Amino acid sequence: MDRELLSISIFDGKVVFEEIIQATNNFDEMYCIGEGGFGCVYRAELLSGNTVAVKKFKDVANQKEFLNEIRVLTEIRHRNVVKLFGFCSHVRHTFLVSEYLQNGSLEKVLRDDATAKKLEWDQRLKIVKGVAHALSYMHHECIPPIVHRDISSKNILLDTEYEAHVSDFGTAKLLNLDSSNQTVLAGTFGYVAPELAYTMEVTEKCDVYSFGVLVLEIIKGNHPSDLVSMLLSPTGKMEIVLTDVLDKRVLLPSTEVQDQLTSIISLAFLCLNVNPQFRPDMKFVSQLLHN
Repeated sequence: MDRELLSISIFDGKVVFEEIIQATNNFDEMYCIGEGGFGCVYRAELLSGNTVAVKKFKDVANQKEFLNEIRVLTEIRHRNVVKLFGFCSHVRHTFLVSEYLQNGSLEKVLRDDATAKKLEWDQRLKIVKGVAHALSYMHHECIPPIVHRDISSKNILLDTEYEAHVSDFGTAKLLNLDSSNQTVLAGTFGYVAPELAYTMEVTEKCDVYSFGVLVLEIIKGNHPSDLVSMLLSPTGKMEIVLTDVLDKRVLLPSTEVQDQLTSIISLAFLCLNVNPQFRPDMKFVSQLLHN
């Protein structure tokens, strides 16, 4: 027996299923706005005038990630986490329906010179703070705590005001506070905490490390592999000149903003400590950025 679209909030499941099929022309690639390891994301404009993002999973092999994402997103209510509207498990299609964020992923914005130039320093600072607040909420206010495990620029979506929304919870883990949290390696190369190379123990500090990489990427305008490599070197110490790491596509910030950026870079370096015990937790980071 086919399972129909289940309504979580504002939509009538039976109606929306058919509308999504029509709006995407049965998931034609021309409506695809993003692609990940588990499937494609499509833009669907419904008859009501609402535009939604539809994440269609490739096959039944991804059923675990599909169910995991539903489980996590139905637990989360935060302005900086993408909103889940509904989901479908059907013999023909398996997909999630979530809010559509007009400016797409941070990765795409930074990759394109024209859009990156428009992403000014105050907006970049707002993105950093938004992600920090979301992670603090997930780690310290959710029971059990939720570790995202794939914080990267491709999984940060931006709305029209450049407010950050954490997305893609397919590999997220709800921590078991009473036992080990060992699991298979997950995440995007270049953002994964170094300790996961020799231990599969997932902690909140894995997200903290990824956040540190993301912060430097937002400031530099590209992945900070050079800075991260220096930090992970045997000496682990280095002196940096702020203007050398700022995204050259954006006008030089004011002295006040430069001071903020210097502080945030120092905070990112703390998050990138090779020893997870010495990384700050996201509650501390969020509070520091809130002040």
